[in-house]
Amino acid sequence: MIVFASALTFFFVNLAPGGPASVMRFDVSAEQREALIKRMGLDRPVVQRYAEWVAGAVRGDLGTSLLTDEPVVQRIGERLPNTLVLAGTALTLSILLGIPIGLLQALRRGRPIDHILSLLTAIGLSVPVFWLGIVLILLFAVSWHVLPSAGVTSVASDTLVDRITHLVLPATVLATTVLPTVVRFVRSATIEVLQEEYIRTATSKGLGPRTVVIRHALRNALIPVVSAIGALVPRLLGGTVVTEAVFSWPGMGRLGLEAAQGRDYPLITGLTVVVAAIAVLASFAVDIAYTRIDPRVRLS
Repeated sequence: MIVFASALTFFFVNLAPGGPASVMRFDVSAEQREALIKRMGLDRPVVQRYAEWVAGAVRGDLGTSLLTDEPVVQRIGERLPNTLVLAGTALTLSILLGIPIGLLQALRRGRPIDHILSLLTAIGLSVPVFWLGIVLILLFAVSWHVLPSAGVTSVASDTLVDRITHLVLPATVLATTVLPTVVRFVRSATIEVLQEEYIRTATSKGLGPRTVVIRHALRNALIPVVSAIGALVPRLLGGTVVTEAVFSWPGMGRLGLEAAQGRDYPLITGLTVVVAAIAVLASFAVDIAYTRIDPRVRLS
């Protein structure tokens, strides 16, 4: 998948109108223009350039940024930790809140609390991330002065508490991109599991409701939920573009936006490869989680 994503990005960037050649200035001399063409490798076939790029990527060289003339690996490495912290916190919030809420809806199916939470979930799916971010900034930062509005740390402070306060708003906004989906998957999976015969058998044996729900129903209901969470990781990373732009969060999403606006094609390709690698690792983590949740997977 990583190879496919890199090839698709590389060829589209080089073959689409307004590709790498469009970054050249028209007020330079012919000699300078020719030197720039050779530097970017535009005098060679695109297939050859991609093969050379792959050879460098295997060695950890993703090229040089056209905007800053710095290695792409260095630019991504400076922003990657911030994005991982933001996305990881948002995913953790989605799991910690989504599982209990979905479980509560399943156990109170058809009751007022179920309808209210379903309505809130639908609203969460419908509200645009940028609008929610702006509203929260106006409320918590501008009106109430409770939380900071942008950045990772304050100018005069770089403590753990300061970093956490800066993380609250963007992580909350980003969590709304996946939290409603987690809630819906938990609810539907739990309702389906509660109708199985082994649940009725466990209840008839005299097991308490908490034991039946937690040890039998929820554990089996989490199997499709884990699959959904693994599939939500790319969406979560995609949501960082808007979230980081709204909150001036120096992460990969904002870096990708800057690269697209500045037509920094080596950086765009490098970011695509990194995101694809994270998606592959998330899929691998889902496979490992399966072995912990379902012993049948481990035995097979």
